[in-house]
Amino acid sequence: MSLYEKWSTAMDNRDMDSIAECIHDDYKFIRHQSGTTMNKTEMVEMMRGFLASDAVEILSKRCIYENQDLLVEHTIMDFADGSREAVLGSTKLKDGLMYETETGATKIEK
Repeated sequence: MSLYEKWSTAMDNRDMDSIAECIHDDYKFIRHQSGTTMNKTEMVEMMRGFLASDAVEILSKRCIYENQDLLVEHTIMDFADGSREAVLGSTKLKDGLMYETETGATKIEK
């Protein structure tokens, strides 16, 4: 099973343990809104908060590209604040895990 498949299944199931298992201990997430960064612990806690809300819904997702070094994915999501975004994520991989992610997002109409 590819890392994208593991990540996607974990997200669909809102399985925080499986989500955390996809992330390298030295992980860095670069936030598209502010350019600030989060580590693995901060990312997992952010995801826990997102996925605790029934208002957060993944409407569509697809893997654009994946190899041993890079994962590129596109997702359309509804967020708890009522917004909908198309999110493009680029993730560097290390040791088969997510190592560094940067996203870009566009708000879209519902």
